[in-house]
Amino acid sequence: MLLEIGVNNTTNEGYRPMNRRILIVEDQADIANLIKINLDDLDCQVEIAADGREAAARIQNEEFDLFILDLMLPHVDGLELCRKIRTKENYVPVLMLTAKSEELDRVLGLEMGADDYMTKPFSVRELTARVKALFRRGDAMGQPVPSDQAVLVHGNLTIDISKHAVTLDGKSIELTAREFDLLVHFVNHPGRVYTRAQLLDTVWGYSHDGYEHTVNSHINRLRTKIEYDASKPKYILTVWGVGYKFAELEANSEH
Repeated sequence: MLLEIGVNNTTNEGYRPMNRRILIVEDQADIANLIKINLDDLDCQVEIAADGREAAARIQNEEFDLFILDLMLPHVDGLELCRKIRTKENYVPVLMLTAKSEELDRVLGLEMGADDYMTKPFSVRELTARVKALFRRGDAMGQPVPSDQAVLVHGNLTIDISKHAVTLDGKSIELTAREFDLLVHFVNHPGRVYTRAQLLDTVWGYSHDGYEHTVNSHINRLRTKIEYDASKPKYILTVWGVGYKFAELEANSEH
């Protein structure tokens, strides 16, 4: 397994998570320890569980601020652990690691409620950036929402920010955390065109060459959930050669 070797000495620049508690669930000790060394530099309390059974017990009985889950684990896999995390009352971000590159594995992880994923081999510097982005997102979610922005309505879509709920024609739509953030961003800026890099930077909180496919995947999945016909979208439109935009309200007056 190839990883970026060495401690990332730049991780303390800018945002500092400040004593967050992180559980790394990874059965390969060299990978787990390398991640821990780098995240220790963020002033985080970083702990390791070497298998899914140990992790399941700790998820049940302890409180953490972030979970980093390997997909393939002894006894209990990362998908099942993610399910367990999402049954807890408090929302805790999940970053999933997988040695598999197939789209299906990534989709399954996101469907189970993972906030982000990385495919091995990966750069520890990039992982650290994503961890900081997840903490920033969590901090932002914890801020009170102004009453005039608590519910967003766009055509037949209704988004309740405080309840993290979306309905289409009055029917509930289940979105992952990242899909929800992406939709809120689009609805708040109808008609504005965003490149994939801009969406990564704004919605994900980081920008990294080669990860534009992450945006494409989320756009496609979001379309299947909020569009009447994903092959002929009326909400999330492709601007060929540039990126994506959310349609103006007038374009959604009819199905």
